[in-house]
Amino acid sequence: MDITTKNTQAPPPTEPPTATEQKRAARGATRPGDRIFLGLSRGSGILLLAIMAAIAVFLTYRASLAISKDEANFLTTFEWNATALPPKFGIAVLAFGTVVSSIIAMVIAVPIAVAIALFLTHYAPRRLSGPIAYVIDLLAAVPSIVYGLWGALILVPNMVGLFGWLDTYLGWTGIFSWEGGAPRSMLTVGILLAIMILPIVTNVSREVFRQAPQMIEEAALALGATRWEVIRMAVLPFGRSGVISASMLGLGRALGETMAVATVLSPTFDIQTSLLDPGGGTFAQNIASKFGEATEQGRDALIASGLVLFVITLLVNGAARAIIARRKEYSGANA
Repeated sequence: MDITTKNTQAPPPTEPPTATEQKRAARGATRPGDRIFLGLSRGSGILLLAIMAAIAVFLTYRASLAISKDEANFLTTFEWNATALPPKFGIAVLAFGTVVSSIIAMVIAVPIAVAIALFLTHYAPRRLSGPIAYVIDLLAAVPSIVYGLWGALILVPNMVGLFGWLDTYLGWTGIFSWEGGAPRSMLTVGILLAIMILPIVTNVSREVFRQAPQMIEEAALALGATRWEVIRMAVLPFGRSGVISASMLGLGRALGETMAVATVLSPTFDIQTSLLDPGGGTFAQNIASKFGEATEQGRDALIASGLVLFVITLLVNGAARAIIARRKEYSGANA
């Protein structure tokens, strides 16, 4: 009887870990390897912030030198003559061209990319989805100069028919009026950028949709929902934040694309109301085409325009992070 009682007695309660011990365990700093990895990870993050800060300081300093000598309004002037005495230059045309071409690319690429991602994850058989996904991965690795050459040699000549059709049926709007000539305009640039960012948006969206909770999809199908209803009610809400992230990643490439735009676009430093007429320009294209022959003052002016592009990119990424943070209910749905 005593032996039974002795064996069934509960062990004495142990003291709970202190707050310091819990914090160290959560940080993974209990073993030497964990502490080394923690230090390397923290150092990498700090190094990245230091590099970004150094870039910002360099751009700001060189931009201040150029803007201090500018006799025109840097933000609203429709002129770029940084080598004149006195210099007169502004970014109004470049900002307009960068924003318009990126918007065209996003409007075309994002719906097509989401549709391809849904097809690969929920409609296509595995023997078909694998090769298609592999081809999309290869397209994401193609250099931009190759896209530019393809656009100049193949895309531009074959845009004549589309431009003529748009001018015939939608020219009355003014946005799609065409006066003839080579179709090296903002619409052509937007289509080329859409093709370039399509693989990036598709790949990220596909991986997000693939992580949609299977239990919810199967429950909806068991209740009689169609395949599209399952996608609309379960998959798309779950992947909304991921699609936003993919779109912002593609937008970042569209904003900073250089060689492809410089190869296709025929820039004239003015703003055209029609998307089919040559005109405008982008920040990256203007820097690439003028940096080699620019004087010191001209290079400072180009660096100033690069600072504006740097700020626009930061604002876009910040807006994307804010949108994703508001939709945290869609993260971790697999649990």
